[in-house]
Amino acid sequence: MRLAREADRAAVEKLVHDAYSPWIEVIGMRPLPMEADYAAFIAAGRVHVTPDLRGLVVLVPEDGVLLVENVAVDPGSQGRGIGRGLLAHAEEEARRLGLPALRLYTNVKMASNISLYSSLGYVETGREGIEGRSVVLMRKELSS
Repeated sequence: MRLAREADRAAVEKLVHDAYSPWIEVIGMRPLPMEADYAAFIAAGRVHVTPDLRGLVVLVPEDGVLLVENVAVDPGSQGRGIGRGLLAHAEEEARRLGLPALRLYTNVKMASNISLYSSLGYVETGREGIEGRSVVLMRKELSS
């Protein structure tokens, strides 16, 4: 895993587009990660990519928690454990930063994502609307 560089921006944006495009029909609009400013995320050192740029995770430290803003895996590479690896990396980063928990949110209609997060120890903490989308809020406490 490494931090994305400005030279990676086009590849990062394509990866996000390819990973989230199938969800447009399911949720009836573009998923939030497709609306993000990846130039700003990259400049802030928030985008972590696999060496082959087939996966990425966007991590944002907050007060007492690490926000997993986005996890994206190239559709042709899904089902190979890349997403799990990205989430494991997020846990390592949280520990490195001294943060005791991670949080994330996903669209309520993304049942496979909710199932994955639950299997990895994330628990639902609520539901809310964000920019016209209904999302599930999830959190994972890290063992000390």
